[in-house]
Amino acid sequence: MTDGCTVTDPLQATGGGPRHGCPVLPARGVFRPLGLADVSLDGGFWGGRQEVNATATLAHCEEWMERVGWLANFDRVAEGSTGPDRPGWPFSDSEVYKLVEALCWEVGRSGAPTAETAIRRLTARIARAQDPDGYLNTCFGHSSQPARYSDLEHGHELYNTGHLLQAAVARLRTTGADGLVEVARRAADHVCGTFGADGRNGICGHPEIEVGLVELGRALGVDRYVEQAALFLERRGHGTLREMPLGRAYFQDDVPIRQADTWRGHAVRALYLSAAAVDVATDRDDRDLLDAVQRQWRHAVARRTYLTGGMGSRHQDEGFGEDWELPPDRAYCETCAGVASIMVSWRLFLATGDPRYTDLVERTLYNVVATSPSSDGRAFFYANPLHQRTPAASTAGAGVSPRAETGTRSAWFEVSCCPTNVARTLASLAGYVATTDDGGLQIHQYAPATIRTRLPDGQRLAVRVETDYPASGGIHVHVTEGSGQPWTLSLRVPAWAAGARLVHDGRSTPVTPGMATLHRAFQIGDVITLELPVRPRLSRPDRRIDAVRGCVAVERGPEVLCVESHDLPAGDAIDSLEIDPFVPPRDVDGVVRVRGRLAAPAVPEQDWPYPAAVDIAPAAVDIAPAAAGWFEVPLRPYHSWARRGPSSMRVWLPATRSHADGHSS
Repeated sequence: MTDGCTVTDPLQATGGGPRHGCPVLPARGVFRPLGLADVSLDGGFWGGRQEVNATATLAHCEEWMERVGWLANFDRVAEGSTGPDRPGWPFSDSEVYKLVEALCWEVGRSGAPTAETAIRRLTARIARAQDPDGYLNTCFGHSSQPARYSDLEHGHELYNTGHLLQAAVARLRTTGADGLVEVARRAADHVCGTFGADGRNGICGHPEIEVGLVELGRALGVDRYVEQAALFLERRGHGTLREMPLGRAYFQDDVPIRQADTWRGHAVRALYLSAAAVDVATDRDDRDLLDAVQRQWRHAVARRTYLTGGMGSRHQDEGFGEDWELPPDRAYCETCAGVASIMVSWRLFLATGDPRYTDLVERTLYNVVATSPSSDGRAFFYANPLHQRTPAASTAGAGVSPRAETGTRSAWFEVSCCPTNVARTLASLAGYVATTDDGGLQIHQYAPATIRTRLPDGQRLAVRVETDYPASGGIHVHVTEGSGQPWTLSLRVPAWAAGARLVHDGRSTPVTPGMATLHRAFQIGDVITLELPVRPRLSRPDRRIDAVRGCVAVERGPEVLCVESHDLPAGDAIDSLEIDPFVPPRDVDGVVRVRGRLAAPAVPEQDWPYPAAVDIAPAAVDIAPAAAGWFEVPLRPYHSWARRGPSSMRVWLPATRSHADGHSS
């Protein structure tokens, strides 16, 4: 073992050898990830959310799955009592597997006995439903059900199996081999036997089996699983699946992944596929495939991604729109797409070392993942629009929501993929914080944390990170263990952090966005401080994003801010608000305020909303602070919206007499 996460003898993992807790563990790359055995989050923004996840969300998910019958589906298969009245969508099995994965990471994080008990309880029910040849599904292949793999486009059989494999990977990397791992191994063998090079030439309509196969192959040292994932990747893009009204792009079956220039179609499908492609590319040293995913990332991030990091602007297919098609009020930005985006970006970062990828991870964590769950961890956003025109009806006590676009967080959905995706991400979050290489330690996400590891030369080191980020920008790294030999500490400086400084030994040095590095023989007790300029700033959209032309947004550190109707004098007056971009936003006691007013309609209310343009000459600029009607508008972190009850909300704010789009208005 070269560090806390890299297994040189893959077979060690099958006997429960190194329990490093890495969600992603590539065979090669610029950096090696540290896992839950090396990194613990100690309170703060993310540590608090992990505790809520552990004490509320995990049990909440299991209770709902029991209530709606998704867990009982496994019992019916085991008992031979399946019928046409099976509750849940064909992919409901995957929610059980994602919950088990989250529980496994939680055991690795905290050792919680309740999580361990839940894993064993759920594994027993899952295992009893597995067929003798390894096939495992509660919707197909049994009495009064469609035949196995009879609907590869929409049946999600392989998708479900992929999530089962990822649950087993979490178990292997936190506890070791057990019954869950054996169930997953048999399922993976069945997939390879059915869809291998000499088997059926098929793929799943929803990518996921690919990433599950690669990680299980890594964890067990079984190359056949990685090769099967590569085979699935190469089959896609050739019209393998049947045509559908939304087109084959929905499945990413229109263009081979090596030839595609951007992400398109269903957002979660596209991103899960790309995560698997990075896995295969790194393990097989396939530069062409890695370059293809990097090309698609660059294009989609530059032209098809929201300010929050959210992806997917179309509701009809939960998918990407065309370039610059980013309407804030119709933003879909599915929470699962945010999780999948993090999966892709983290893998690309490990492969390349480019901090642009971890910048997007941070943006997405704070403004998509953190936005979804309620403060108590028992309700969730599925879609994450950037503009809510009218307050939604409260969903408290409303039961299962049939809609993704609720405007308030819902306890459960008919399609409840997002709660379990949030749960597994929060439980494993420590695995996305830090890395090592041959020369030292790199820290990429900032939270109060303890990090311990061993470098390839055998040198042990440990640091303690103290910070209240993102409330302020001071990141204090205390060296708590070391051998006195030189090593390099690298700290990510976000792209927005112009003016950041690195402080050590009484010296303050300016650092630029990217990675700030310090090489020295650190001594126990040394403190290195990264000072990030966490202050409010205005952001403007590219003028080709028509839907928000003439608007500005306010960001503070990694957080996107928004205005809610709760904070406006007239209550529900969001669409009348305009702000003065010539007056810088102020940060007053942790609340950002901008100068705004409720604009009177340009013309009286009438039957037609397009009056003649009588006078389009720009008005004289008057920014006197005492001008009539102006007041300070408080802004809140976007991730906190609707926590005080239903509200209207917007991120992009119309700017009056501004240069927001490059011209006076």
